[in-house]
Amino acid sequence: MVEMAIAMSLLFMLTLGFVDFGYAFFQWNAATKAVQVGARLASVSDPVATALTNAAPTTTPGAPVIAGAYGPFACTYSGGTGSCSNSGNFNATAFSRIFRGDTANTANDACPALTANQRPGMCHFFPGLKRNNVVVTYVATGLGYQTRLGGPVPTITVSLQNMTYQFFFLGAFGFGSMTMPSMLSTVTGEDLKSTSP
Repeated sequence: MVEMAIAMSLLFMLTLGFVDFGYAFFQWNAATKAVQVGARLASVSDPVATALTNAAPTTTPGAPVIAGAYGPFACTYSGGTGSCSNSGNFNATAFSRIFRGDTANTANDACPALTANQRPGMCHFFPGLKRNNVVVTYVATGLGYQTRLGGPVPTITVSLQNMTYQFFFLGAFGFGSMTMPSMLSTVTGEDLKSTSP
């Protein structure tokens, strides 16, 4: 009975560990899909950094916009307030569209249910995702030309920050604060707009 108790304890812990690591792998896959969806939505939506629209130089109409000509604008939420680096005013509606898709723009981390013909946002692919975890960055990488009617063509990166794995059982053994590896998705900006592509 003693041997059985020891063996069953070890097998029980091993089984629960497999369950938790399987769930961690699911979270990693869900987070990866969320940043891909976020980057795609950001490429066809109004920019979160409102200063991006007029950020490119205009001294030589038709000349290429060289890499590093503006930005980068990194937009994040912190404590319920959004902000962008380089004086890029924060467009909360555009951020909400990336985070929530076509669902209602709410002032919290809620992820409303989708109805017919609505595009999902990042939160629909990764339940439990918070706005504070999402970073949207716009960078000039040599695309577009000066005085382009649609504005500059940035390279857009959507990434996650400060994410930890959620464990059911391994948290009791010190794995509760295991940081999720950095993940991001980068796409080329298109005609940034709020209407459907």
